[in-house]
Parts: sequence; structure tokens; C-alpha cells
Amino acid sequence: MEYTKLGNTGMDVSRLCLGCMGFGDAERWTHKWVLNEENSRPVIQKALELGVNFFDTANIYSLGASEEITGRALKDFAKRDEIVLATKVWGKMADGPNGGGLSRKAILSEIDKSLTRLGTDYVDLYQIHRWDYQTPIEETMEALNDVVRAGKVRYIGASAMFAWQFQKAQFVAEKHGWARFVSMQNHLNLIYREEEREMMPLCRDLKIGVIPYSPLASGRLTRDLPTEGSLRAETDQIQRWKYDATTQTDQQIVARVAELAEKRRVSRVQIALAWLLQKEPVTAPIVGATKLSHLEDAAGALAVTLTSEEVAYLEEPYVPHRVVGAQ
Repeated sequence: MEYTKLGNTGMDVSRLCLGCMGFGDAERWTHKWVLNEENSRPVIQKALELGVNFFDTANIYSLGASEEITGRALKDFAKRDEIVLATKVWGKMADGPNGGGLSRKAILSEIDKSLTRLGTDYVDLYQIHRWDYQTPIEETMEALNDVVRAGKVRYIGASAMFAWQFQKAQFVAEKHGWARFVSMQNHLNLIYREEEREMMPLCRDLKIGVIPYSPLASGRLTRDLPTEGSLRAETDQIQRWKYDATTQTDQQIVARVAELAEKRRVSRVQIALAWLLQKEPVTAPIVGATKLSHLEDAAGALAVTLTSEEVAYLEEPYVPHRVVGAQ
């Protein structure tokens, strides 16, 4: 495993982050392909054995079950100070008023609930999951600053928003002397590159660590047809919403990934992740895994270096996509 600093911080993270959305309770979550606790624990343990120290979850994943499973496994298998644990806030956790969002009330309530589920006194990275149009950004940033000053959070980050929103949040924090975002968890992979227009240049300029989600496009970069080979491909409606509209044009890129993988005698996963790992300023792609082999395959990407000609070949068929993620 390789390690690097998260953005402009002094914190070391593995160059692969284990995404924990796939651990949870199918009865409490829209995703029916998630692993229960018994089947999740070996995956988390394997990640640790491979040297992964960076784990990302969210309060909304299986309505808290992902945090519970992840927290218990990490407590059993690892030393807390060696782990970089990230979670998120924004999603609607309860019906009725104040059940979600980024108000001061929601943030101060949800951080305590996340800490209880995770079984820890602090999280290393606390991220706003989406932009809250109903709450002034000043209120959100001050509340995040307060949880940092209280010692419940080490760093704060953001996810899936427009570049102007991210810049506005950073400006507000700097103006008041509050904690600023150190990371951006955005939607980025070979078949979705809209983030390269504004967000990625902004993150390079501000020295923000980028930790892309969906680095394999929910598995579409790893197989010939999106409906083949997995329960997730057959049942994940969010995946279909993100990618079905551009399936035909995306298949040209998928074919080039397969061609290059065969030529280099590596897996498609490793080609797709190698492309991301070489993209500035990507710190660590967030890789979901529901099998031990998924992790072993992903770790192999660290040994793959693409030439500039190979990168250009993979990127050449790309056409503009509608924005998916920022909302």
C-alpha cells in the first residue's frame, strides 16, 4: 500500500479508501445488494491486511447500519489512532421537521449519533454529503467549526456540489476564521468527467484532497454490459439513473479499458483506477467492495502506471454528460 497526505493536511491516508456504503441492512436501505454484518467483517479485515487505513461511510447508509458495522469491525481489527475514519451528514434520517439537512441543529445532533454508532470519540473527516439550499452556509460552516473545536471532528470535507458552492463555503470559513474543508468527495471516473471542468482545477489551486466516489462507475467500467454479472447491476436503480442515458457512448470507453487491460495483462479495474490515481489532485479513490477479490484487484492498481498515450486513448471518446452528483 502507498500513503499520501490528505490535501494540504499533515494526515496520512492510504491511496485507496474503502467505501462502506455496501455494508448495512438491505431492509433499511434502497440498495438490496448490501452485505450484512457477518459478510461485511471479512471485507473490512482484508482491507486492513492490505494496508488500507482510510474508511468512508455516512449516517444515511442503511440509516446508520453502515456506521454501526464499520465501527464495530474497526474496533475489533484495528487500533483507532492508526485509522482515518470518515462519515457524512445531510441525508434525511427521520421523518418530519429537522430530520436531515445542514442546520446547526441537525449537525450537532447527527455528529453525536454518528459517534455513538461508530463507537468512537471522534471522526477524522466529517463531510457534508450535499449542499443544503434551505440553510445559510454561514450557519453550516460555524456548526462544523464548533464540532472541530469540541474535539469531535479532526477535519471537515465536502461532497458532490458545484464549484461555486465549494468556493463560497471556503470563503465564508476563511472570513470568520473557521475550519475550512480539506477534501472534496466528488463523482469522477472514466465515463463521468464533468468535474474536470471546474471542480478539479479549483481543488488543485486550493490544495484540496480529492477522494472520488464511484471510481468504477458502479462496476460499469469492469464488464461489457451493464446488466451482466452482479446483483448490484440488476437491482441498483441509482446506478441506472446515473449512467443509463449515456450507455451507448460510454461503451466506447469501456471497450478501450478492456482492450488496454488485455494488452497490459492486468484487470479492467486496475486500468480504471490507475487512470484516477494519476489524475491530479486525486488523493484516494473510494472503492466499494463486496468480495475479498475486489480489494485485491483494486490494490493491484497501485502498480500500474499509464503512459500519456494510454491516458489520451482512454479519454478520447468522452462526450459531455449531464451533471450527476451536484444538485
